[in-house]
Amino acid sequence: MANNSYSGVKNSMVEANHDGEFGCTLNELRALMELRGAEAIVKIGESYEDIKGLCNRLKTSPIDGLSGQPGDIEKRKTVFGQNLIPPKKPKTFLQLVWEALQDVTLIILEVAAIVSLGLSFYRPPDAERTHCGRAAGGVEDETESEAGWIEGAAILLSVVCVVLVTAFNDWSKEKQFRGLQSRIEQEQKFTVVRGGQVIQIPVAEIVVGDVAQIKYGDLLPADGVLIQSNDLKIDESSLTGESDHVKKTQEKDPMLLSGTHVMEGSGKMLVTAVGVNSQTGIIFTLLGTSEDDEEDEEEKKKEKEEKKKQRKTQDGAAMEMQPLNSDEAEAEEKKKSSMSKKEKSVLQGKLTKLAVQIGKAGLVMSAITVIILVVLFVVDTFCIQGLPWVKECTPIYIQFFVKFFIIGVTVLVVAVPEGLPLAVTISLAYSVKKMMKDNNLVRHLDACETMGNATAICSDKTGTLTMNRMTVVQAFIAEKHYKKVPEPENIPSSILDMLILGIAVNCAYTTKIMPPEKEGGLPRQVGNKTECSLLGFSNDLKRDYQAIRNEIPEEKLYKVYTFNSVRKSMSTVLKMADGSYRMFSKGASEILLKKCYKILTANGESKVFRPRDRDDMVKKVIEPMASEGLRTICLAYRDFPVSEGEPDWDNENDILSGLTCLCVVGIEDPVRPEVPDAIRKCQRAGITVRMVTGDNINTARAIATKCGILLPGDDFLCIEGKEFNRRIRNEKGEIEQERIDKIWPKLRVLARSSPTDKHTLVKGIIDSTVLEKRQVVAVTGDGTNDGPALKKADVGFAMGIAGTDVAKEASDIILTDDNFSSIVKAVMWGRNVYDSISKFLQFQLTVNVVAVIVAFTGACITQDSPLKAVQMLWVNLIMDTFASLALATEPPTEALLLRKPYGRNKPLISRTMMKNILGQGVFQLITIFTLLFAGEKFFDIDSGRNAPLHAPPSEHYTIVFNTFVLMQLFNEINARKIHGERNVFEGIFNNLIFCSIVFGTFIIQFVIVQFGGKPFSCVALTIDQWLWCTFLGFGSLLWGQVISSIPTSRLKFLKTAGHGTQKEEIPDEELDELSDNDEIDHAERELRRGQILWFRGLNRIQTQMDVVSAFQSGTSFQGALRRQASNSSQQQHDVTNVSSPTHVAFTATTTTATAANTASATVGCECVFSSSA
Repeated sequence: MANNSYSGVKNSMVEANHDGEFGCTLNELRALMELRGAEAIVKIGESYEDIKGLCNRLKTSPIDGLSGQPGDIEKRKTVFGQNLIPPKKPKTFLQLVWEALQDVTLIILEVAAIVSLGLSFYRPPDAERTHCGRAAGGVEDETESEAGWIEGAAILLSVVCVVLVTAFNDWSKEKQFRGLQSRIEQEQKFTVVRGGQVIQIPVAEIVVGDVAQIKYGDLLPADGVLIQSNDLKIDESSLTGESDHVKKTQEKDPMLLSGTHVMEGSGKMLVTAVGVNSQTGIIFTLLGTSEDDEEDEEEKKKEKEEKKKQRKTQDGAAMEMQPLNSDEAEAEEKKKSSMSKKEKSVLQGKLTKLAVQIGKAGLVMSAITVIILVVLFVVDTFCIQGLPWVKECTPIYIQFFVKFFIIGVTVLVVAVPEGLPLAVTISLAYSVKKMMKDNNLVRHLDACETMGNATAICSDKTGTLTMNRMTVVQAFIAEKHYKKVPEPENIPSSILDMLILGIAVNCAYTTKIMPPEKEGGLPRQVGNKTECSLLGFSNDLKRDYQAIRNEIPEEKLYKVYTFNSVRKSMSTVLKMADGSYRMFSKGASEILLKKCYKILTANGESKVFRPRDRDDMVKKVIEPMASEGLRTICLAYRDFPVSEGEPDWDNENDILSGLTCLCVVGIEDPVRPEVPDAIRKCQRAGITVRMVTGDNINTARAIATKCGILLPGDDFLCIEGKEFNRRIRNEKGEIEQERIDKIWPKLRVLARSSPTDKHTLVKGIIDSTVLEKRQVVAVTGDGTNDGPALKKADVGFAMGIAGTDVAKEASDIILTDDNFSSIVKAVMWGRNVYDSISKFLQFQLTVNVVAVIVAFTGACITQDSPLKAVQMLWVNLIMDTFASLALATEPPTEALLLRKPYGRNKPLISRTMMKNILGQGVFQLITIFTLLFAGEKFFDIDSGRNAPLHAPPSEHYTIVFNTFVLMQLFNEINARKIHGERNVFEGIFNNLIFCSIVFGTFIIQFVIVQFGGKPFSCVALTIDQWLWCTFLGFGSLLWGQVISSIPTSRLKFLKTAGHGTQKEEIPDEELDELSDNDEIDHAERELRRGQILWFRGLNRIQTQMDVVSAFQSGTSFQGALRRQASNSSQQQHDVTNVSSPTHVAFTATTTTATAANTASATVGCECVFSSSA
């Protein structure tokens, strides 16, 4: 199979037999990694005797790892490949230009311009001119009639500009996305042993022969063979589709595969395959994500058939990767994909719906404009003048019709708000870039916008609200409660020795205390912080835990029961010299004390520990510690004498009973100093903060009070996981939403909670209908077990420092400093995105309304649009590209946190905004129409109305155009405020982009008017005329003040716009179809109904969505690989739904991401390509 599965891949690896250097070839190792379970063990035995033999062949040591010399590492990279998958080549600028040219509105304009060009060169004999009606005649001298080609050429030129701007935008977005991807890849590190030292190296630097340390929560970066393990369980569902965790041991199943998750335990593995040669890499390459995916799909199909045959001929060990291409899996996948389709982004849905509505209106207006123009012309020429249709006049009439058509198209161009998706993308991309500085690494673009609507945050305690720097501050040892760490001489030496031995061996060997980086600093804590506090305790007792670890290396530990959320404890078994066993345990005090039946006394002897003694201890020791906000951990041990024979280690309940309590320690984890303030800001902003922790309820309550989550005199709930479960389940043990609804509004602290409780709570709050607004929930998590809750939440925050790879994978945003106050910054940026887009909408719609009405009425009354096609395109450029840049890059202010969240159903355009849009629209229309119909008298110039076909540009129409543009420029300053604030200049100089764009636009406008000439239908204006135009433009600002003085509440007729799709609006038959889905996908539903595929705006939205979905669909190559099947199908849908059939929705970014996504899923190639076709 090895060769076959790779038949289509032209690998850059050297595949020759390097017997001279290493004792096994790349192909041998690849063939080995195809095997599972018993087969693999037999193969290793036959070929290499055992794992040590394989290590020798690969010139590495199972204990010290590789030497780490650069020469050796480079040689391994050459022979066995690097640990990265080559990304797909990005699209070239020309490809992007070609894509932008596919835009239907642009194509219509191009055709119109070419026809106009062709006809302008046709010269009918002058004599006949007079027969063709009034409009065709008219005063035209030679030079002007020769300049008839200019309008067509100018339209073509402006089309070129629009195309280049669009292509450049797409290109820079792609570049940004790749930058983000590589940044995340560089940040990913993994622990390996080199030269006997445990070091962390970037994932891409791992080579074949490395000995990697793996632990709970890791995502394996390469394939390998297990050397040593403690209670190791792996989730291989990303490769095999099997959801059960697979137990890995050296004896039964030592094969570890890249892209799989460590769900429990720890161990060491020898890396045997990296990059494109690992199992995930092979699937990836089959999906064609690496450089050469141009081969035929036919070849791929053949490949699949052969692969299937081969699979069938193999004996198929238990964990065979068989579901990868099986048809049932594919069918199952399709079923899943239809189920898991969730509405991705609230904002995107509202915008799509709004764009379609505006587009429909624009289409109707442009059609009416063309019809009216044609009818007026025909009636005037053939009825009023009563002329017959003369053959020679046909080209002239056609020229008129083309002119009308061009006017119609320009009305459409102006009406369709294709700048919307651009504004969204710019705003999101800009925010994401800036959020990096605020310690928020955004993995999914839309999470940033959703965060602005957050109404609830369910936060972890440890590390997020607290500093995650734990120290033992109190201890109960030998029947005495010490309020600070005791001196070693006060503790009986027998107890002290036992305690230090227990701490040294029963903490993960990956956890250690390192010397401080700076002199006088605090020692560095590496690994699990609770364990670090215990190791620090042993140092405080003047004992060296490292000496014990050197004496008893990890390989010598007889058995380890690692910590998990069910056990809530960790135990390590040592085999003593006399053949007996001793087990050390540590865990949550109230849980472990129930399993103790003896306790060590002051003289070092053990005495019976009755339930009564336990209750006493809880009251006198544990509760006082907890009420001070300390975590209490119990340390205990148990001896298994030789006489009883070897215990049954798999019967955990028996093993973990009859313990002897050594001591109970109180661990302090101080609250981060900036957290109380951050929580106050959240509460002021209308966001409820809840604490969900695994800690004791008293500790949790004490910390919650310090943070300000619990306020004195508040009516709140503070309960444990058990009580929570009891209250939300009915007699049959099923969870009922009504029961959850009684609890969550008052719940502030959920203590001793399991990961399932966290997931249940998040799901319960999201599904709740108690409040009229649907709750938007953010969740923080760091452990592997937080994955489901992070995925279920609207926005999942994973910890960048303490978080496991699995948690990061399930999250939307990674907090690079693990700090709660960074979440508040994310809320600010999210709200800012929403406001930026509303600002842009307010500006854009004003321009749209005015431009469309002016073009429409002007065309109907004067049979010629006062704003020419080229001028319209320039206005379009100002209001789309430039305005979206200027308004979408406003930095957030603290003021954003003073209002309540908008909620999911709030319309994009509020009544205040509608007041501003209509108010400014009325002012601009009055000004423009006054200038249009009375301007020539006011300025004492010739009228520009009723000019013949190729008439020269007039001063009159130039003034109209110039005033129109200047009014937009001043209105852009008005648009900076959307909540009716009076001071529109506030903070304007904080946004240099805004200032430079407004200033730059003014300069370009000046150049166009003074030197644009015929192509722009402009004439140079005098200083007086410029001053009048500027004064009228400035009127927008003054008028803006008048509008803000009118209270919105008085204007009852104002409506809001830009709602998401409500369930009530959907016909029943469609609702049935949608009933399987979690939520309604606004965008898809709107498109299904409208099918207005050739709107320029939607075509752009599609391109933007591609990028957004690329951001969503994972980040680094590993990130992409680790997506779960359901997610991949969901992403697939997200891309294809919004794409119009005029495009195949498989642009560069999506291919990288979506194909990568699908790689980890159990989906064959056909599925990927067919769903996008």
